[in-house]
Amino acid sequence: MTTLITAGLWSAHGFGQTDSLAKPAATDTTGTKSSLTVGAVYANNASYYGQRAQENIPYVAAGATFRLRSGFYLSGLAFRILNDTSAAVSAGNLGAGIAFKLSKKLSADLSYSHTFYPQYSPFLQASSPDNASAALVYETWLNAKLNVDYAFGKSSDLFVTAGIGKVISLGSITAKDVISITPEFSVVGGTQHFYQTYITEKRLRDSLLGVLLTPIVGAPPSQGGTTTTTTTTTFSVLSYNFKFPIAYSRANYMLELDYQLAVLSNKAQSGPGQANSFFNAGFYYQF
Repeated sequence: MTTLITAGLWSAHGFGQTDSLAKPAATDTTGTKSSLTVGAVYANNASYYGQRAQENIPYVAAGATFRLRSGFYLSGLAFRILNDTSAAVSAGNLGAGIAFKLSKKLSADLSYSHTFYPQYSPFLQASSPDNASAALVYETWLNAKLNVDYAFGKSSDLFVTAGIGKVISLGSITAKDVISITPEFSVVGGTQHFYQTYITEKRLRDSLLGVLLTPIVGAPPSQGGTTTTTTTTTFSVLSYNFKFPIAYSRANYMLELDYQLAVLSNKAQSGPGQANSFFNAGFYYQF
């Protein structure tokens, strides 16, 4: 069997590139067989196109993707926020999509996913649980990718990600493994209606938490309130992202450590001009 160079990474779209909330995507794109990829990942914080919530959200996630020979796939994920003891599962995601070749070097991917968030979720993107995505990848000595995501729900936003990356082999320990690094640079542009909803719901969540912690001091929050979304933002550059994933791969599994540096533009409402760091560690196995 051929060595698995990239086994299925959680995308930035939902939690940080990933990107839809992320799917472990099988690397077998030859269409010769169906495959099942399972994986688990730890992240020190949740990234949403390089942006982050006001509080740290470290989490662990586990998921699976079943891919048919035709390129059609189904995926499922479960997330657990490590510093939140209120629930065993902090979010869940189901998705479906299809990947196909347009030419020898050009491939496409169309997908849709829905994320199930609990009420008052701290995730930055919780107001947009639905995500429709289209991606193009051109493979040459550099891999170029263009991804368009439409996230919708209580708020609606459009994101466009353009990136380049290259798989660089660092050698092997045995004849059946590969150590590789895949540096990648991407630019994300989009609208930010989700942030207005996030701020409104965070204030309500903090108010409720304050009442729970100090039930005697202060008045309780008003009941029956509605979420207000202000749609005043326009499409603009949001972040510049540098990723440095290093992976140890064998025929059926991969271990990966991934560092992402995201520099936000002055137009990003979640922290204009600041830099965010994200670290992920993952294990993926393909049947």
